[in-house]
Amino acid sequence: MDTIFALSSGAPPAAISVMRVSGPDTAGAVRALAGKLPAPRRASLVSLKDQDGSKLDEALVLWFPGPASATGEDCAEFHLHGGRAIVAAVEAALARVEGLRPAKPGEFTRRSFANGRIDLAQAEGLADLLEAETELQRRSAMALASGALSEQVSAWREGVLIFSALVESALDFADEDDVDSLPNDFSAKVSALVSELDYWLERPRAQTLKEGFRIALAGPPNAGKSTLFNRLVESEAAIASPMAGTTRDVLTRSVALGGIPLTFVDMAGLRDASSDDIEAIGIGRARDEVVRADLVLWLGPEGEGPDGSWDVEPRIDEGHALKVSPDYRVSAVSGEGMDQLRKAIMGCALGAMPKPGDVALNERQSSLILEAADSLRGDVPGDLLILGEKLRVARSAFDRLIGRSGTEDMLDTLFGRFCIGK
Repeated sequence: MDTIFALSSGAPPAAISVMRVSGPDTAGAVRALAGKLPAPRRASLVSLKDQDGSKLDEALVLWFPGPASATGEDCAEFHLHGGRAIVAAVEAALARVEGLRPAKPGEFTRRSFANGRIDLAQAEGLADLLEAETELQRRSAMALASGALSEQVSAWREGVLIFSALVESALDFADEDDVDSLPNDFSAKVSALVSELDYWLERPRAQTLKEGFRIALAGPPNAGKSTLFNRLVESEAAIASPMAGTTRDVLTRSVALGGIPLTFVDMAGLRDASSDDIEAIGIGRARDEVVRADLVLWLGPEGEGPDGSWDVEPRIDEGHALKVSPDYRVSAVSGEGMDQLRKAIMGCALGAMPKPGDVALNERQSSLILEAADSLRGDVPGDLLILGEKLRVARSAFDRLIGRSGTEDMLDTLFGRFCIGK
């Protein structure tokens, strides 16, 4: 296997830049630049030199012999002064060491996975952690990366293995007097496992956490949607005009309020027909957004919004009310009522999000848990061979969830999300 190297800290210039090396020739690379191999897991101040003996930098060097390292193989870190020229010079010096090459995106983490230092669910959590932009996203990703889901899946898998052992025993020794058939509580225990899997499937998903709670502003043309949209996102993102039909396409803005990721959607005004072909396309897209949204703020005639929408009176600054008892009365111009609306949106979004620190399942994870639950659902079949196959399907789903089996294409996609130094 090749030995890889890459800058694992932010792009220079910086106070400190960290160069990582991992692979069988790591010790040789450290000796080539530092002149010696420092004590394991202790930071040593060393003068780094090029092959011709010219000084590169005064740096801290850390040596991590495998397998007790982040990647499960020999690793090293060079903590350099973070100037661009220094980083470039050290990269060039490492490239000249025999057996070394620059790392590909996600290659360090992929080696950690391949060498059993982390499982697939933890790797997904680490990828989410690198992409986290809000506190809720960070805490959910930390729970996944720290192994919370992996521990739970391992417990489920162990339970299925016990069930399988009981079935195999009944199959192999059905004619033996000293071996009982399936225990009386076998069916109840399988049902309890299915109930636990269903509970996890009902929890808020990672998609909402990543993409943001989606709020669509809907209503007829010239209802004040774009003005309210601009006020909510605190930006003149949408063109607000008294001319009906100004907004033709879907406009989205993602913001974080109180650490909660939100996506606001402005759209064309909804009406039955339009002689303008472009506006008609916009109306069709707007209707799609209403269906897709987690919450709709309805600015049209009272009571005519989609099911579950909030009736909003958007222009109370104009001195007349069009709605008798809307859910919220606001003025996007003066700001009156906006704090109350924002707090209500945040509360609604928070209820749809995973609780802080809870693991949020992504689509891949939830589909595999559903596969396991469906294979075990229903009455326990009288045919032990069929029961054994159902248990095998559940066990296979759990194995794929944490990466005990999988496809290279899926792994390539996952680790491609990482930066070079990861």
